[in-house]
Amino acid sequence: MPSTFKDLRIVDNFYQTSSFFPMPTIVIGTLCEDGLTNLGSYSLCFPYYIAGKEYYAMLLECRNNSNTAVNLLRTGKCSLNFIPDRRKYFKEAVRLGYPGDTPQEKVKDTIFTLEKGLRAQEDPDGRYPEIIAESFQVFECSWDSSLDNASEDTVQEQYNPPFRNFNGITSTFGAHFILKVERILMQERYHAAIVNGMRAGRFPRVPVDYGYRDNTRFWYTRFRRPLAQLIPKKKGQELSSVVYAADRMDDQVKFTEAACARLVNVPRVFLNTALSACVKWAKENGVVEITAEHMDIINDKRSKEKGRRRS
Repeated sequence: MPSTFKDLRIVDNFYQTSSFFPMPTIVIGTLCEDGLTNLGSYSLCFPYYIAGKEYYAMLLECRNNSNTAVNLLRTGKCSLNFIPDRRKYFKEAVRLGYPGDTPQEKVKDTIFTLEKGLRAQEDPDGRYPEIIAESFQVFECSWDSSLDNASEDTVQEQYNPPFRNFNGITSTFGAHFILKVERILMQERYHAAIVNGMRAGRFPRVPVDYGYRDNTRFWYTRFRRPLAQLIPKKKGQELSSVVYAADRMDDQVKFTEAACARLVNVPRVFLNTALSACVKWAKENGVVEITAEHMDIINDKRSKEKGRRRS
């Protein structure tokens, strides 16, 4: 059977000029020399280090002469503000993403509300970019300039080779920044959804951006209620799902696989509640890793409490 596909020429900015590629809509805050928070809109910002490293990271791709790139080269700090799907917010993101205006001009007329992030509250003597209060979540980040010898890169009028491979100034016009995720800040309702369990109505309204096309317009799609599809059940799946939830329950208290095995019969709707109770018990008893033996103690304690309530 002959192919129904056509070969499309690959050109610069292929992710949007030669394809359809869904992307996030992020407004990045960086610090100008005078302390003002510059706001710039980006879509080429994706998870980079997600596991197995000493930290987690995002990767940002941008023009090396943009206000964002210049500020990152100078200060190494930024805030990634994930704005929700509202038409006026996307219109503002398009305005903030258009090159040419000064940071002062952009911020002066912005509809977004700026406030201090958690890092600024923790370190009052430090200087950090502000965050957008309307965001459903914010990543406060710092640039890891130690990778690829990128610490040698400084702000220049024009950049010449040799260029970095993956971090810092990577081409005549481009830059890549590996951003260490220092804090993830989230509106309370979405924080509760992640901790207590997801349902369709608990997702934030996330816009999907398709980029700049035909020289006149940006395109994006409005948020729709997400649909859930159950994962086909396979042997061992019940245990792996418990391990997955347990690993994300607390940054100090961990569970062994044997301990997780004791929870495979807990209905999914009650799993986070059961895990939270185990974490609470562990902290009260100075335990940093919950084992199967600990689970026996917790279950025995719970059984005795139930017995007392019945009597």
